[in-house]
Amino acid sequence: MDDYLAGLSTEGINEDTRNIDLCSTEEMVAMINRQDALVAGAVAAEQQHIARAVDLIYQCFKKGGRLIYLGAGTSGRLGVLDASECQPTFGVSPEMVQGYIAGGDTALRCPVEGCEDSEADGRNLADSLEVGETDVVVGITASGSAPYVLAALRRAKERGSVTIGVCTNAHSRLEALCDVTIAPLVGPEVISGSTRMKSGTAQKMVLNMLTTCSMIKLGKVYGNLMVDLKASNRKLEDRAKRLIIHATGVDPACAGRALEAAGGHVKLAILMIKSGLDAPSAGALLERCEGRLAQAIREAEQGGVH
Repeated sequence: MDDYLAGLSTEGINEDTRNIDLCSTEEMVAMINRQDALVAGAVAAEQQHIARAVDLIYQCFKKGGRLIYLGAGTSGRLGVLDASECQPTFGVSPEMVQGYIAGGDTALRCPVEGCEDSEADGRNLADSLEVGETDVVVGITASGSAPYVLAALRRAKERGSVTIGVCTNAHSRLEALCDVTIAPLVGPEVISGSTRMKSGTAQKMVLNMLTTCSMIKLGKVYGNLMVDLKASNRKLEDRAKRLIIHATGVDPACAGRALEAAGGHVKLAILMIKSGLDAPSAGALLERCEGRLAQAIREAEQGGVH
């Protein structure tokens, strides 16, 4: 038996759920809910580490670098999920935030046995992506010990990348390989060892913070509106119009016309309405302001448009 794994808090027996198999359905649901309620506090205890990681990611983004998630099993799937949602939410390229799972895309749907134990696959991934000094590589592993993740992080560090670890156990093997380790201590799972539960919830919360805060710092958000959303389907077009209405106070018809003139770009449409500029002029102003809508609006109001 692996003494390291045996000593992990996430592998322990949860005394509060020991009799869950004898409970009624409502009692089971309540029991799981009580355990889930502990996760937010565990994540809150890691706020300083999360903030440090966000600042490192932001600095790399400013240099044109990438954020690369990698993990195995549930951890890998959560990384792929968070990465895939950045493109429609913040209007970034698919290369900017990437997610990889041990075993490849097949492992997103079906378990691929033994893949998380392959150090060679982890090293090869880092090399194939040509990670470097402007990139951030985030290794996600509940135990903090998946060989695939550790090997990838080790190789990424050798190549000069910033390395960040996300796990749910203290003093994990990630710490020796990472510039920052984020470790919400969620304790034993509802079902012993089922880290898709509290550990997975904590990891998703952390990853959401990493990307969301980084994108806010890049100017992808105006107030609390995701103004770099691209209206690529009917649902997103409706959402885009509502965002424009919230930001400017115009009626739906005006919002629709501005969105069309802006080529479906919410941020550009808002600036056009608030400044009175046409699309090319508003676009040039946004570019000068590095995509920061609040700054562009201020410059337009102050007559700083050329």
